[in-house]
Amino acid sequence: MTTTDTVQIPHLGGSTIGYRLGAAYDPSLPTLVMVNSFTTSVELYRPQFADHKLTATANLLAVEPYGHGRTRATYRQFTYWDSAIAGLQVLDALGIPEAFVLGTSQGGWIAARMAMLAPDAVKGIVPLGTSMDFESERSRELGCWNGVEFCTPAIDALATPVGDDWVIPIELVDAVLPEGFGGDVPADERAFWHETHQQNYTGDDGRERLRIASINLRDRDGLHARLDGVRCPVLWMHGTADRVYSVPNAAAEIELFVNSPHAELQVIDGGQHFLSATHPDDVNAAAVEFIDRWT
Repeated sequence: MTTTDTVQIPHLGGSTIGYRLGAAYDPSLPTLVMVNSFTTSVELYRPQFADHKLTATANLLAVEPYGHGRTRATYRQFTYWDSAIAGLQVLDALGIPEAFVLGTSQGGWIAARMAMLAPDAVKGIVPLGTSMDFESERSRELGCWNGVEFCTPAIDALATPVGDDWVIPIELVDAVLPEGFGGDVPADERAFWHETHQQNYTGDDGRERLRIASINLRDRDGLHARLDGVRCPVLWMHGTADRVYSVPNAAAEIELFVNSPHAELQVIDGGQHFLSATHPDDVNAAAVEFIDRWT
């Protein structure tokens, strides 16, 4: 596996975007862009980069949204729309004319935004364990979490500037991991993400990026009225054990892709919220079939 690299794009006053290619770009293959979940990085997709069938099917390109990993911007504020634009500009910068986009959790609604913004470039999307709504009462009635209650304490705690020696508190990492991986997070996985978070969120810049990423999660705009702008195929995969967004919500929202040539919900028994990490065999096999079908 290659290491994380960066590429320069013009968005937000000029940005440095963290990304990882699984191998040298092969223009004869389709490309699968992968967008990671809240506070994680390209490292979320280690199981995808390690899957030989998937890497033989497509160029794998993981892209870190604003507020995550090695991605930085000149402007200090950003939204999910900015991350979608950045993903498209990364494709341009790397000379990749079109791609499929897979996204875990927040990556799913970034993928949908990319499809709406660039219908000619995005050939299909694979949202995983996600929602197309804002943090609404409607979604909570369908069994989704209360994102306002989850995010607000961290947003408040991160409001005060800190010194250069600050690193993300472990308790904030440990609040996220069970939501993504399920209640019993393996010790090696927990240790890996403790270290990764403490590398990515340091000093006052790290505090501010983490806070804005948390604000984006809590206060994001919903996409229901815009989903008719997605005109590519959609494969939504959702786990029955997802603690954040529910299968009934996914079943309702897949019906909103009214102009997609094919929009399908695939439910994974026992699947967790970070489905690409907890059930990579299911996700990877489905991604291969989806790419082969629509290439």
